[in-house]
Amino acid sequence: MDTLSSMKVLCQVVELGSFVAAAERLDLSTAMTSKHIMNLERHLGARLLNRSSRHLSLTEAGIVYYEQCREIIDNLEVLEAAVKKTAVTARGVLKITAPIWFANPLFTRALTEYRSCYPDVFLELNLNDRIVDLVEEGFDLALRVTYKNPNPSLLTRRICPIQFMLVASPDYLRRNGHPKNLNELSKHIAVTYQYLQFADKIFFDNPSEREKIKLPFSVRSNSTNMLYQAALAGMGLAILPEWLIEGDITSRRLEVLKLDCTLPTSFLYTVYTSRKYLSPKIRTFVDFLAEYFSGLSSKD
Repeated sequence: MDTLSSMKVLCQVVELGSFVAAAERLDLSTAMTSKHIMNLERHLGARLLNRSSRHLSLTEAGIVYYEQCREIIDNLEVLEAAVKKTAVTARGVLKITAPIWFANPLFTRALTEYRSCYPDVFLELNLNDRIVDLVEEGFDLALRVTYKNPNPSLLTRRICPIQFMLVASPDYLRRNGHPKNLNELSKHIAVTYQYLQFADKIFFDNPSEREKIKLPFSVRSNSTNMLYQAALAGMGLAILPEWLIEGDITSRRLEVLKLDCTLPTSFLYTVYTSRKYLSPKIRTFVDFLAEYFSGLSSKD
């Protein structure tokens, strides 16, 4: 028999002054109510109630035990109310891991708008270009971008397309020319990722098939921002996300190479560990991103 349930029965019996009244309040039989009290007395090895046909009273041990039971149950009810409120209200710290290049104006605007909608959620972002283990490192949510299908073992939601672009600085292109096709591209040098989807080989789509090309590199790094700076400095061609470089394209600090084929479209996914009891802070953030970036796409 559950001790906590028996403690709750004891409190009702004492406060209502009757086994019958307590049984009615708790929707139990009188016999079961009596068994709960006997369970506690047997567990504690002490008598808690003095019983007569007309009167109930606490023993000395019962007074001490009842007072502690009442405090425990009151604290538990406060705790349950707090948890239930959290379960329906978006609040608390939301720990997110995302690629380094998410430190850009477009994504920051999205975060600002989310916080205006949910001011009780505080965002803690760890920006890193490696794949993070959410459970082991204590994150609520990951934002990942890939043109490949996500690992089927992960719980994901596709948010929006993100276009990566093959770019170079005007200075680099003046020195090395503008490639128009893959054959000309193969004579160029690149700044490349150490890992992830664009390491070593660059994939292109044309109407009939997916082709790949391998370029020599002048710089290889695990940091998108390092490759971004290297591209601006004219160290080679780079594949960079539109979110990061849209201002540089407008200002012509970087130029998009126009080839007879295209880079495959990548997608932003949210990744989390469990759909069961998904907290409001995670659910609202995922839903917000999907709606926010869907709205931006429809404006383009």
